[in-house]
Amino acid sequence: MNEHRISFTYLSQEDLLEAGCFDMRMAIETAEKTLISYEEGGVLFPEKVVQIFNQSSQDRINCLPATLLDEKVCGVKWVSVFPSNPVKHDKQNLSAIFLLSEIKHGFPIAVVEGTLASNMRVAAMGAIAAKHLAVENSEVIGFIGSGEQAKMHLIGMKTVRPSLKQCRVASKLPEEEDAFIDELSHLFPDMEFIAARTNGKKAMEGADILVTATSAQAPLLHASWVKPGAFYSHIGGWEDEYDVALQSDKIVCDDWETVTHRTQTLSRMYKEGYIDSHRIHADLHELVSGHKVGRENDQERIYFNAVGLAYIDVAIGLSMYNRAMSAGIGTALDLQKSMIFEHADIAKQIRL
Repeated sequence: MNEHRISFTYLSQEDLLEAGCFDMRMAIETAEKTLISYEEGGVLFPEKVVQIFNQSSQDRINCLPATLLDEKVCGVKWVSVFPSNPVKHDKQNLSAIFLLSEIKHGFPIAVVEGTLASNMRVAAMGAIAAKHLAVENSEVIGFIGSGEQAKMHLIGMKTVRPSLKQCRVASKLPEEEDAFIDELSHLFPDMEFIAARTNGKKAMEGADILVTATSAQAPLLHASWVKPGAFYSHIGGWEDEYDVALQSDKIVCDDWETVTHRTQTLSRMYKEGYIDSHRIHADLHELVSGHKVGRENDQERIYFNAVGLAYIDVAIGLSMYNRAMSAGIGTALDLQKSMIFEHADIAKQIRL
C-alpha cells in the first residue's frame, strides 16, 4: 500500500438521501451541540468571502470556512446564490458543495453535495429559535415565499411545534403556491394548507409563526400583520418593514456581529441608525446554553434573524458524512496515488 496515497469520499445528494441524511432532528441536534461548542471556544469561524457578480439581482458565490476543533475537522462551503435562476432559466437558485478535511495531516476526507445540508441548516436554525421563542401551542404558520427554504422551514417548524394545524402560503405566482402544497401536504396530513393567491396579508395576518423566505429586496411583510404573541423568522435579505423589528419585544439573531456586516433588514437598520446592540436580546447560542431566556409570555412579539453560520453548515455536513460512512454509502476517490516525483513515468509526463 502506497503511504502517500490520499483518498477521500464523494457523496452526491442521492447518496445523502439514501443514507438517511434528510433528518431534520439530526440537523437540529447537531446545530444545538455546535452552538454550545462555539460558545465554549470550540469553533474557528473566520469571515466569509463574497463575490457578487450582479448588484441588482445579487447573483453571487460565497466561500465560507469553519473548523470544529473538538471533531478535528476543517470545512468549507462553496455556495452559489443566483436569485434570477428560477425565472430566467428554470433552475434552482442555490447550489453548494462542501469540502471536509481532517486537521491532523490536513488532508481532505470528503467532498459532499451541500445544497441539502445548507437548506436544512436554515430550517434547523429557525426551528431552534422557534423552540425558545414561539408560543408553545402555536397552531398557524404563514409563509411569504414558497421555494426550497420555505419548504424546509415548514418541516423544521413542524418538528419542534407539532401543534401546528394550519399552513398558509403566499408566493409571486399561484402555481408556486400550488406546488408548495402539492409537495408538502402529504407529509403533514394533519395540517390544513391554504393558498393565499399571492396575498401576503392573507398568509401572514394573525399567524402564530411567520416566515419570509424570498429573494426580494423590498419590504413584503407589514408590521400591522404581526399580532401580539407572534414569532417571526426572517430568512432572506430585506423582506419586512422596519416597524416589524421596531415593534418587537425581543430581537434575536443567530449572530448579531455577523448581521451588522450583511444586507438583511436589521443590517440596514443598524447602518441607518435605527437600532444598535442594545436592542438585541440575544444570539441564538445564548438561548440554547440557557445563559439568556427566550419567550417570557404569550404576548411578546419576537423577531429572529439568521444570516447563516458556516460552522453550523460544516457540522451538519460532517454529521451527514458520518451517517453515510456508517451506512457504507459513498464513492471512494483518489486525490493522488503517490507524490509527484514518485510516479514511475514522471519523466514522460513533464513538459519542458
